[in-house]
Amino acid sequence: MHLNDNSVDLRKKAHWVWRETLAIHRRTPETRLASSLSPIELFVALYYGGIIRFDAKNPYAEGRDRCIISKGHGSISMYPIFADLGFFPVEELQRVCQTGSFLGGIPDPVIPGYETVNGSLGHGLGVGSGIALALKRKQSERSVFVVVGDGELHEGANWEAIMFASQHRLDNLNLIVDNNGISMLGYTDEIVSHGQLSARLVAFGWDCFDVDGHDVIAVQQALTQMKIKQEGKPKALIARTLKGHGVPGLENAPLSHIINPKRELIDALLEQNP
Repeated sequence: MHLNDNSVDLRKKAHWVWRETLAIHRRTPETRLASSLSPIELFVALYYGGIIRFDAKNPYAEGRDRCIISKGHGSISMYPIFADLGFFPVEELQRVCQTGSFLGGIPDPVIPGYETVNGSLGHGLGVGSGIALALKRKQSERSVFVVVGDGELHEGANWEAIMFASQHRLDNLNLIVDNNGISMLGYTDEIVSHGQLSARLVAFGWDCFDVDGHDVIAVQQALTQMKIKQEGKPKALIARTLKGHGVPGLENAPLSHIINPKRELIDALLEQNP
């Protein structure tokens, strides 16, 4: 089971994934760019930082940790990571959304490395909670990670799962919130505010960690602490991020979810940030 290579420079890897995500969107504008840029450091810390157990050659190996990427549309940045780690050939990155490719605009389990269908938001945490309970009943030491967007937390099913996980003391469950402050049609605080999200989760019986979601080292350290903490409570990482991170005109713009930057801008960014 692969954990990590201590020689990996997480900051350099995050920058590489950022570039690759831009390049994919340049070729395939129907992908959701802004949503895929905010969680890059979260994914890099998980898969290169010694957090998740996985086997790229056998993605459904029984001894793996489970990662439910609930904000599937916002995880195009996982494509270069999975290719780099050997889940599928790197050449597939050139064929995203093309006829015959399994890499679509919204990922699904046909892609090696993805555990669930992620098209309808709000269900990933419920699925992850069920998996965590099953692993507990089997006396497995494996962990479950669920990555959600903050806008997704407007869905009531998440709060049912939050109560369920606390009730069943699922300390093998780790929720990661990409807290970028923007949902599809604007700032979340202007739609349904998530103010004091950590305090709310603590009130529901969770342990919470807060971190700068673009500091990949801080993310990796927080996730390490979360994974080893086994005190009868589910755990959540609230990662403060910027939607459209690093792209002028897209970063933190209220409608960034549905904006496609011009190809010339992406070309300039790739040239300026080798």
